[in-house]
Amino acid sequence: MAEDRSDAATTAPERGPGGDDGGRAEEKPLSKRQRKKLLRHQKWEEERELRKQRRKEKKHLRRMERQTQGEEAGDEASSRKRLRRDVVHSSLRLVVDCSFDSLMVYKDVRKLHKQIQRCYAENRRALHPVQFYLTSLGGQLKQIMDENDKGWVNWKDITIKTEHYQEVLGKEELVYLTSDSPNVLTKLDQSKAYVIGGLVDHNHHKGITFQKAKELGIEHAQLPLSTFVQMNSRKVLAVNHVFEIILAHLEKDDWQEAFFTVLPQRKGAVPMAQVTRAQQSRSPTPNGTSTPELKEERETNDPDLALTDKASSNL
Repeated sequence: MAEDRSDAATTAPERGPGGDDGGRAEEKPLSKRQRKKLLRHQKWEEERELRKQRRKEKKHLRRMERQTQGEEAGDEASSRKRLRRDVVHSSLRLVVDCSFDSLMVYKDVRKLHKQIQRCYAENRRALHPVQFYLTSLGGQLKQIMDENDKGWVNWKDITIKTEHYQEVLGKEELVYLTSDSPNVLTKLDQSKAYVIGGLVDHNHHKGITFQKAKELGIEHAQLPLSTFVQMNSRKVLAVNHVFEIILAHLEKDDWQEAFFTVLPQRKGAVPMAQVTRAQQSRSPTPNGTSTPELKEERETNDPDLALTDKASSNL
């Protein structure tokens, strides 16, 4: 029996402490995944110095960019300081009426929030900032502002109220700006508070702001858009567009320039004077016809007329 055990011991591989075979046991071949992992590790080690060099280069580039941006920012800050010295605060008040919250879906309330943010930003950097009021704040709009724009509580140069604008300002001071009003606003009255309806509804509640103004017995008017501009879309403008147009008019004292400074290209706005000229160029001859010769002569005398003709044909 002893001999059998001895023979068995000689055939078994010698193991080290803890069952280790001292490295003489046959190693299992690496799997495909293990080989890939090993190659990746080798490549990582080989490229260590290259990565270090790249980090240095990026760090140097960032340093150079910061220096350049710092110089540009310094110039811009100096420019802003010069501009801010020219700022003259207007006594005119602009009120965004947020009492239509329940009439909008959540997505449209978010759009209104962005428009109000734009109004605030534009007023802060305007040469003639107005007294900005936000009234009837609550509901979905306040929830969105609390969640996505927590800094609104620290906004400066703005009066934010949960009350309706009639509880904040005198009735005789109010003028509701609505495109449905038959009254056209030709001159801004610095003693008035102009109300802009805070509503994004895609024409689902057409005429509601005009109706509200009549029910409350307050003045109403529309911007003189039709006097200066022809558009290939509805005259209803976003809250921030109305706000910015008034800011631009306070600075430029010119309605047409204010409109074309603010109106987006997608509105297809064309100066009314240009449309009139184009219509005149197509006017009939005394016998009721318009000849190619006359049209060619007009375009020869006024090269710009050919362009306005083509533009007006799309209106």
